[in-house]
Amino acid sequence: MFDDNSYKSKMSKTIDVFSKELNSLRTGRANTSMLDLIKVDVYGQNMPINQLGTITTPEPRSINIQVWDINNVNLIDSAIKKSELGLNPQIDGQLIRLPVPDLSEERRLELKKIVKSMGEKCKVSIRNIRREGNDNLKKLLKSKDISEDDEKKFEKIVQGYTDNNIKLIDDKVLLKEKEIMTI
Repeated sequence: MFDDNSYKSKMSKTIDVFSKELNSLRTGRANTSMLDLIKVDVYGQNMPINQLGTITTPEPRSINIQVWDINNVNLIDSAIKKSELGLNPQIDGQLIRLPVPDLSEERRLELKKIVKSMGEKCKVSIRNIRREGNDNLKKLLKSKDISEDDEKKFEKIVQGYTDNNIKLIDDKVLLKEKEIMTI
């Protein structure tokens, strides 16, 4: 039998990943999730910064990282510098301060393009999940596990999930672009 819920949950997970990626993009405001995608090579493995210290945003334009182990301060510092966030860490003992500079007009336009491209990649993933579902339906029909009516019914359901998720992606992209362009 065809399980349309598995495709629905795959699409949800794709949207969740997309949302996390969007949140990690730097806009004009400080946001602790900006650091989520940065991994630091410590203790022989790559770890996210939030597992090595406490991350706070004391002001709209700065992020503080209170590092728990002083030996990790320089490792975190270099990982942030290597990232594409364009942040310049300031070290004060076990505290790393990250001032978040204003975005230039050029950088804002560049970020808009990045957001659009991320949205397109996410849409492609959603469409691939739809195709996978439709291929599965065709196999089930061929092996006579489902009727043609069931195939059409499930195709419509999967298409509905696809349409809803594509609209959700478009909405998230527009919202993020508006946030980026707001000075």
